[in-house]
Amino acid sequence: MQHRPIKGLRWWIVGLLVLGMSFNYLARSSLAVAAPTLTEKLHLTTQQYSYVVTAFQAAYALAQPVAGFVIDLVGLKIGFAIFALAWAVSNMLHGLAMSWPALATFRAMLGVSEAAIFPAGMKTISQWFPAKERSIAAGWLNTGTSLGAMLAPPLVVFCIVKYDWQMAFVITGGVALLWVALWLVFFRSPQEHPRLAPAEFDYIRQGQTQNQRTGSAQRPSWRAIVRTRRFWGIGIARMLAEPAWQTFGAWIPLYMVTVRHMNLKEIALFAWMPFLAADLGSLLGGYLAPFFMRRFGVSLVTSRKLVIVTGAVLMIGPACVGLAASPYAAIALFCVGTFAHQALSGALFTLASDVFGQHEVATATGLSGMLGYFGATIFSLVVGALAGTVGYNPLFVCLMLFDVIGAIVAWKLILPNEPSGPRPEPLDARGALSV
Repeated sequence: MQHRPIKGLRWWIVGLLVLGMSFNYLARSSLAVAAPTLTEKLHLTTQQYSYVVTAFQAAYALAQPVAGFVIDLVGLKIGFAIFALAWAVSNMLHGLAMSWPALATFRAMLGVSEAAIFPAGMKTISQWFPAKERSIAAGWLNTGTSLGAMLAPPLVVFCIVKYDWQMAFVITGGVALLWVALWLVFFRSPQEHPRLAPAEFDYIRQGQTQNQRTGSAQRPSWRAIVRTRRFWGIGIARMLAEPAWQTFGAWIPLYMVTVRHMNLKEIALFAWMPFLAADLGSLLGGYLAPFFMRRFGVSLVTSRKLVIVTGAVLMIGPACVGLAASPYAAIALFCVGTFAHQALSGALFTLASDVFGQHEVATATGLSGMLGYFGATIFSLVVGALAGTVGYNPLFVCLMLFDVIGAIVAWKLILPNEPSGPRPEPLDARGALSV
């Protein structure tokens, strides 16, 4: 049966990814919004809540390399669908928790299953986009993180007020089941998709970098990846950057209630704003790299590193939250921080698809993500231990310092022309992009 090509199909594929990312972050952000209610209903202390938060982060960290390896090994379509189905069910199970250990257990299950989202997303982008468009596609993908987090406050508060806190988790997890069906029906690799026009396929293929053309039939190797400078440049930078996003996602509502004395209605009205700013950061960060290439004539990799530096400098916003006189000024400064972080993190994610071959993109993304979430896990425990004594403000300052150090490490360790494996095969057939 002949299928009519869809113009710009690669952007429809990104749209499918953004929807999946939105549901992923809607599920994981539900806990933060429900935290003021849960601490009251389940009698949680700040320390116990930090254990629940870190259960997700530690499980996510450990599972990312495994998720990336599985997706590189068995393929995107089935591998990603399995993980997405598991995160939907895991989030719905949160409604059964009657104590913090039970909540932490379900949270760890969610962390394991959601760990596939970025390895799968970046592998999809590496398949479907030429090098010059990957940062833009990654920027759009990254908007899903903040779209989900932005939708969580009004939706979760509505569920709590209208029904109960248990229903909030059932609904935010259940919508992911719809996405699994969409993914299975509509996703194909470029060489297999019946709606991809030959001209668009050629455009994608010809725009691949040398790293993307090499070793497509090879098995991914953890050992080979971790022996490269470029991996540690990305991994260490992510380890230092991830605490910011996890702090924004898990602690802003609780901070605004306990320190800035907002009520649940005000949380629903204002807590989504930093994540709208994060969307703008994701998009602008994606377009900044091509702008730097055109404006300053820098290489592809250097343009990504300039975006990382820009984001790190703008993290001065949340570092100044302690100086804010009103809760609304604090929200505005958090907006600067989420904007900066998403611009920065989008560049870090894209670098993996720039400097690793298609056979190892998901694995490299998973390994660097593991380092990122180890950093976030440790910092969440620090927040839980110190927020009640030294306060949040010194911790927000640390987030800026971490990102500045991470930008320096990335600049020094990620080199534009580091070898990535065997020489490329000729690109003279449609199957050249097989992964």
